[in-house]
Amino acid sequence: MTPSKPKPWGQRALHALRTSLKLRLMLVFMLLAVGVAFTFISGAQKAFSMGWREAARPLLVDYVDRLAADIAPAGGPPQIDRAQAVVERLPITVDIAGPVINWRSHPGQSEPYWRKDRHRDRVGAGRDRDSEPDWEQLLMRQTADGHRISFGMDEEMLKKRPKVIGYTLTALLVLTLLAFLYVRRLLRPLDDIRQGALRFGAGEFGTPIPVKNPQRPNELGELAATINTMGHDIHQMLEAQRALLLAISHELRSPLTRARLNTELLPELPDVLAQREALLRDLAEMARLISDLLESERLSGRHGVLHREPTDPVALAREVLDELAASQPAARSIVLDAAPGLPTLSLDRTRVRLLLRNLLDNALRHSAGAAHPVELHLRPSGANGQGVELEVRDHGPGVPDDQLPQLAQPFFRPDTARTRAAGGVGLGLYLCRLVAQAHGGTFAVRNARPGLAVTVMLPPA
Repeated sequence: MTPSKPKPWGQRALHALRTSLKLRLMLVFMLLAVGVAFTFISGAQKAFSMGWREAARPLLVDYVDRLAADIAPAGGPPQIDRAQAVVERLPITVDIAGPVINWRSHPGQSEPYWRKDRHRDRVGAGRDRDSEPDWEQLLMRQTADGHRISFGMDEEMLKKRPKVIGYTLTALLVLTLLAFLYVRRLLRPLDDIRQGALRFGAGEFGTPIPVKNPQRPNELGELAATINTMGHDIHQMLEAQRALLLAISHELRSPLTRARLNTELLPELPDVLAQREALLRDLAEMARLISDLLESERLSGRHGVLHREPTDPVALAREVLDELAASQPAARSIVLDAAPGLPTLSLDRTRVRLLLRNLLDNALRHSAGAAHPVELHLRPSGANGQGVELEVRDHGPGVPDDQLPQLAQPFFRPDTARTRAAGGVGLGLYLCRLVAQAHGGTFAVRNARPGLAVTVMLPPA
């Protein structure tokens, strides 16, 4: 198998945002912080603009009058040395224009927008002049000799604003990081709850979900305690069910054993022999049915314990073939195709033996009279060849395609198998699927045309 191509980072980020409660809470927090800051700044600006004419405007007018009087004392012409002293003392610019003196304190600085074209319409491009102060009346003064003195802000002082903005953004990021860490700490019990639920689902009830401050738990602590209680109840229910199954097994197998013994003690008379053999077959089928039911119950809930041990799959397959050949002469024709160098796996030998016997027995029953024998293939599987693929194929009539999905369901038998000769009660393939899944593998059935092919993937433990 070729490794799947990783998704772009944008899709991964979007998926994480959709599935992570922490990230969504942080996003809501950041949006709320930005919204609060925007609302506060907008309201402060609006309040300042509304109170401009009532408070700040008279103060600014009086201050500019005093500066103009300092540069041009006693109604005389402006004096450059006085203007230079004002500029050195205050972070402002001074422009003097007139018939005698034309001087700028900062010649490299651009003119304010309101002074570039004073004859333009009062509403500039993109600016609502009605909502702005009348800067010409506030920052411009006319002297008696025809000179015009204009005041402005020094742009060098305004260049310090990016530093303030950088500090503000840094502080905002630090606060956001601290908030994220705090939210992550608050939601950490969710990770413990998820891991605990996975443990309970796998049948590991020995380790409960940790609960912080069990005397005064919060909502997540109460949820963890509730799940612990549920896990304890499920554990007790499973133990009670297991005890009931063991009791049923003992109570049913003992009468069956006695009945089989009594049947075998019947005299082998010609008029009794047929009934005796039929009764022995029925008793054997009942015993096998009870065993299959108990085994399927042990494996169906993901709580079955596997007794793993290092196993050579080829040697195990040969053992099963020898056992079948001893009881069924038709099993001697089974073809074993094993790839060289198959790895040794950690398997439950009893369960895998049951899987192979059921698959081969099912293939033998449904391929009677076929032109080709049953085939058992063993191949390496997985990306590194560390697993094993088992495939059993017969050359019988196969199964209708619409019945393939139900073929490994309990007690399901296709229409072609509902005969005494076909045998079985519909638990063989179901048990095989449970054994494969208990080992972490997969189970698949397909029509090979002719015949049926069952593939089991057994990964390394």
